[in-house]
Order: sequence, then structure tokens, then C-alpha cells
Amino acid sequence: MKKVALGLGMLLLALMAYLALWPVPIQPVSWKAPAASGYVGPHAANQKLAGLKMIDLGGEEGPEHVVLARDGKLYTTVLSGNILRMNPDGSGREVFANTGGRVLGFDFDAAGNLIAADAVKGLLSIGPDRKITVLTDQVGGDPIRYADAVVVARNGKIYLSDASTRFAPARWGGTFEASVLDIIEQSSTGRILEYDPATRGTRVVAKGLSFANGVALSQDEKDLFVAETGKYRVWKIPAEARELDIAQGGAQARLLLDNLPGYPDNLMRGMDGKIWMGLTKPRSPVVDGMAEKPFLREMTLRLPRALWPVPKAYGHVMAFTEDGKIVADLQDPSGAYPETTAVTETADRLYVQSLHAKGLGWLDKK
Repeated sequence: MKKVALGLGMLLLALMAYLALWPVPIQPVSWKAPAASGYVGPHAANQKLAGLKMIDLGGEEGPEHVVLARDGKLYTTVLSGNILRMNPDGSGREVFANTGGRVLGFDFDAAGNLIAADAVKGLLSIGPDRKITVLTDQVGGDPIRYADAVVVARNGKIYLSDASTRFAPARWGGTFEASVLDIIEQSSTGRILEYDPATRGTRVVAKGLSFANGVALSQDEKDLFVAETGKYRVWKIPAEARELDIAQGGAQARLLLDNLPGYPDNLMRGMDGKIWMGLTKPRSPVVDGMAEKPFLREMTLRLPRALWPVPKAYGHVMAFTEDGKIVADLQDPSGAYPETTAVTETADRLYVQSLHAKGLGWLDKK
């Protein structure tokens, strides 16, 4: 019995040493998460997103971003690296291009080029002839590690988010894995960049964001709306800002939406002045409870992945105006359509974007 007890004791000590000392890739930073308000007020729980109709994607996964282009075709990006093109009803689907990476966000410029934020390759231009050109993959000699969202201004300038300068998807197992590491760490290294095709120069507009994600332009194109996923909020930032440090207060920036009930992702201009946003996951009391406990977050990564405190599935998209008023909120508590990232609004439909769905969900506008 003494030998058994000794063996168990040594095993317990080894386990404790592993949980305390085994190297992990993050250097967690303490921060204070705001107390979650829950699903109340404009975010009162509802079923408005339940019962989505589906467009088959031929076995592809993750229609992360969707655009109805001037050619009348619907474009979407998927996990395989393909950019799919189809009719608005899903018919006539074809592979428009494959970048060899993972395009998360894209827009079209005045010449009809598809401007893509590829999380592996950087900022790309894909011409109508399907030729792929790298516009930029660095700023000031520093690599763009996690190109995420992009929007093209009328003057031709291109704004994109570099979600993390710590965790590149190419190195850390993919976009989802890299995003988890960045948000657990909370080192706030995300930034917003501007690429000017006229000069081929890239500069930093703003930095100090906890996983910089969706980007949209104001109607007058003087400001950028930016989703800060890791801290549940949305900023309004002057497009002309330079090296604006959000982590240090960012006096020029305005906090437009704060203490959201989930993790904000893509931002898409809708109709009638709306900006659509998706919340990929709901808030987790366990995750928020570890905000000021960096050591616990280190220990989390030493556990089997099945034991990580990943929030439950919960479908949720919303729309707001440029002054921050919530004007639409659609939810599906069942989470049947996983990781809702935003909505693409057309005259008759709402296409719901998703990080991991097997098809493209949509609703009739009523």
C-alpha cells in the first residue's frame, strides 16, 4: 500500500508540475472584463435567426465573408482557400480563385479587382482574369501576420485589419487556433492598416487592439468602424489617424459599442445606413472570470483541448447605426448555424456568414 501511495503521490506531483510549468505559447496579460449584462434590452433573447434556409456549397466549409458584386454574382470565401462565385440563389456555383491561403475578408475596387485579406498571404488583388497579385504583406518591414478584414474607399485607399502581430495562422495551426491564442493572451497587438495603391505604401492607422477584426467605413468615409473581438467592443476611428494606440487610450478614437454579449467579428455595410455585425460566440463567465488571473489562462492551455472553456454555440447577428444605436438583433440560441460572423444584406435577402458552417444560410427579408 505504501508503494501505491508513493506512486500516486509522485504522479500527482508530476501532474501539478506539468500544469504549472509546461511551456505554453502565450504570455497572458491581466485585464478587467466588464460585467456581462446578458441578453437584455436591445439584445433580448429571441428566435429570429432560427430556421435559416441553406445554400449548398458542395462540401465546402466556412462561408466567412459574402459579397454581392456588381456583376450580380454572389462571392464567398471558404476554409479550403477557395473563393466561390454563384448566382444569388446558389445555382451556377464555381471556384473563382484559390489563393493557397485563407481569405477571411474581401471587397472590390473600382476596376473590379477582388481585394482580399488573406490570413496567410497578406493583402491580395485578384483581377477579373483571376490573376492573383500580392499588394502588401508587411508594414515598415514588419510582416502582416493575420490579415483579417478589408474595405476599399472611394479614393482607392484600402483599409485592413491585422488581427494579431503575435499569432500568425500559418504558424499556429490555422485562423481559429491563432485567434484563440491571441484572445487568451490579451496582449492587444492587433492593428488597422492603410494601403495606398497610388504610392504602394502601407502605414499603421491604429494599434493596441485585442484581436482587430471587422472593418467598415462611415458613409462619408472619414471614419472607420472596427470590431475589437477580444474585448467585446466596437470603435470609431478617424481614417486619417496615424499610429493611434487604442491600448493607451487613443484620444482620437470613440468607443461606439461596449460590453457586447459576445465576440464581435465582421462588419458589413447594409441598407438604410445600417452596419451589420456577427457575434461568433457568446460571453463565458469562466473566461471572463480568468481575465485578471493570467496564471489560470496559462494552465488552460496545458489541459486537453476538450477541456478548454470554449463558449457554447449561439447564433447572433445584429445591426447598428453610425451613432451606435442597435436597430436589429437576430438570434438562434440553439447555435444550429455555428459561429455567425455577420450578415450580407441585399434587396430581398439576408445572407448569414459563418466561420464553420457547411452551407450558406439566408433569410427572406420581411
